[in-house]
Amino acid sequence: MTAPETVEVIAALGEARFVGGAVRNALLGAPVVDIDIAVPIPPDETLARLKAKGVRTIETGLDHGTVTALAGTHAFEITSLRRDVETDGRHAKVAFTDDWALDAARRDFTINALYASADGEIFDYATGVEDLIAGKVRFIGDARTRIAEDYLRVLRLFRFHAWYGRGEIDEDGLRAAADAKDKLKTLSAERIAKELWRLLEADHPGPVLRVMAATGILPELLPGALQVLRLERLVALDAENGFPRDPVLRLAALLSDSEEVARAAASRLRLSNVDRARLEQALGGDRIAARLSAQEARRLLYRLGEACFRDKLLLQWAGEPAKSPAGAWRMLLDMADSWQRPRFPLSGRDVMLAGVPEGPEVGRVLAALQDWWVEGDFAADESALRDRLKEMIRQA
Repeated sequence: MTAPETVEVIAALGEARFVGGAVRNALLGAPVVDIDIAVPIPPDETLARLKAKGVRTIETGLDHGTVTALAGTHAFEITSLRRDVETDGRHAKVAFTDDWALDAARRDFTINALYASADGEIFDYATGVEDLIAGKVRFIGDARTRIAEDYLRVLRLFRFHAWYGRGEIDEDGLRAAADAKDKLKTLSAERIAKELWRLLEADHPGPVLRVMAATGILPELLPGALQVLRLERLVALDAENGFPRDPVLRLAALLSDSEEVARAAASRLRLSNVDRARLEQALGGDRIAARLSAQEARRLLYRLGEACFRDKLLLQWAGEPAKSPAGAWRMLLDMADSWQRPRFPLSGRDVMLAGVPEGPEVGRVLAALQDWWVEGDFAADESALRDRLKEMIRQA
């Protein structure tokens, strides 16, 4: 917030304040990633002031008062103060204003309605500082009214509580969220997935997910019988071993072990093809046991690949009783981390040169030969494989 690029943008705007997450996280001593700025001028004036000072701009969402400023390697979202004129649960029509209190009143939670000047003065219009210190995530004003303005706030309540709340979820907010759960179907899958991702990245998402399951909110988002206990154990493994918070793997831990369930979840959330494939591979097919022999582990690593092997291993570890042998799991992880995939020396051309006519039979013979090589722990060299290929052709 004091970086030269930030100072440049603030100076170009004149009266401007940091708002929302940047202020909240700065007060908590947490990392500040996105810097949002509020200004008491309409967006066309924002553009004019930035351009006059040579700051690059993108007209991100002028109808909603938002302009993006680019300075150095940073992007700053600058939004004009506004008030809601009309809402439908997904979108809002706004009018611009120069009243900071009116702008604060349209925001979702008290801890998100905090503003700060460039010199660090805090402006709190809704007991945000008090709630931040107490670990309370509360809606500004009536919870039902705020949720009806944008039904994504049902999910934002749980996401923000997972990150910033302590103790029980605000009773009024929870009741209003539960009553509005059937409205989640009106939201885009992309907006839902983004909130779910951020929730799964929290230090301890389990308690919040349990509340979401008990209120019927989580089944509105995800199919099948949900495995919250396995998710909680995976989160514990992440903390104990210094693993990164991986929302795709945490989602897999939450779902049932079924490719069909994985496909249904990926469709509901409109996941990318990469995330969809990873989810299906993690939840389907082979399971990994802690007592695998080294040869069995190498065989699975070759067939699954290191990334899929690791996903399946962590899911299986998280699904085991708490006293399962951690040393055996860690040894398998170490093996995966140091795994170097051996190269199969032959190709379809070699099969045809050995006498198999071009066509589907070439692929079948090559696959069978490769299976023999894998079952032999990759010991056969190219010469031995050619001898085996000749034998297979003679026996056919």
